[in-house]
Amino acid sequence: MSIEFLINRQNPDGGWPYRGGRSWTEPTAYAVLSLLGTGESERSQRGIEWLLSHQRSDGGWPPTPGIDESCWVTALVALVPRPNLGVAAHTRSIRWLLGTTGEESTFLYRLREWLLGNAMGPEVRSPGWPWIPGSAAWVGPTSLAMLALTKENRERPSVAAAVRIEEGRQFLINRMCHGGGWNHGSVRALGYEADPYPETTGMALAALRGCGGRHVERSVAVARRFLGECRSADAVNWLRLGLHAQEGLPAGYCPPAGIACRTIPEASLELLVAGTEQGQNVFWV
Repeated sequence: MSIEFLINRQNPDGGWPYRGGRSWTEPTAYAVLSLLGTGESERSQRGIEWLLSHQRSDGGWPPTPGIDESCWVTALVALVPRPNLGVAAHTRSIRWLLGTTGEESTFLYRLREWLLGNAMGPEVRSPGWPWIPGSAAWVGPTSLAMLALTKENRERPSVAAAVRIEEGRQFLINRMCHGGGWNHGSVRALGYEADPYPETTGMALAALRGCGGRHVERSVAVARRFLGECRSADAVNWLRLGLHAQEGLPAGYCPPAGIACRTIPEASLELLVAGTEQGQNVFWV
C-alpha cells in the first residue's frame, strides 16, 4: 500500500473518512500515525489540527464530530507522539485513559453484585477499558489503551500509569480463551468455551509485549495458526504486529497475495506494521 493512497483521500477539513464521506477520529488517527511513521510529518499536520479541534473538554475524543461523548478512539490519538500532538492535548488524553474503566469494575457495580450475593470473578477485579464510558470492558479497547499508556510510561514513568498497565495485563490474561488467543472478551458463552478471533488475538499480543509465560506462548501459537489461514487485511495486520511484539513472526514472512486494504484504517495499519518490522516503530517508541 502506498502512502499516496492516504494523502489522496484526505478530506478538505484535514481529517480522513473510513472510505469516503465525512471525517472520523479512528481513520484520522491511523492516517496521522502512518504519515508520521513514514517521515511525512508535514503532510500529517492538517490531520493533527483536525484532531486537536475535536478534542473534548474531558481530554478524550468522540468517534466523529457531533457526538457528545469521548470513547475508545482516545487511545489511538494518544499514540501520536507528544511533540506532534502537543504537550497539553497529549497530557489530557493520557489523563482520560487513566480515569476510564469498564463499568463492571466500578465501586457501584461491585457493591450491587455484593448486595445481590453474586460471586465476582477475576475479570471484575482487574479493570480493563470499554468502547464507551459506562459500559463493560473489552479486549480491543483495553489493548489499545495499554499500548498508549505503555508508550507514555516508557517516556514519562508514573505510578498511576504503571498500575493501570498492570491491571490491563491481568484483564487480558483473565480473558484469554482456554486454548490461547482472545475474542472480544468472553471466555465462555452459553456454557461452552469461547473461540478466539484473529484480530483481537493480535491486538492483545501487541499490548502484552514483554510479558512471558504459558498464556502468551499458547496465544503465539494460535496467532501463528491464524496468520496462515486469514485473508482479512485487519486480521493479518494485527497478527503481524502482535507476533512481532512477541518475537514470534515467522522468519521471512510475506503477506499472501490478494489481501486488499479497503479502508483508511486497514491501509494505515498495513503501512505501520511494515514500518514496525523495519524498525520504524510508532507503537512502542
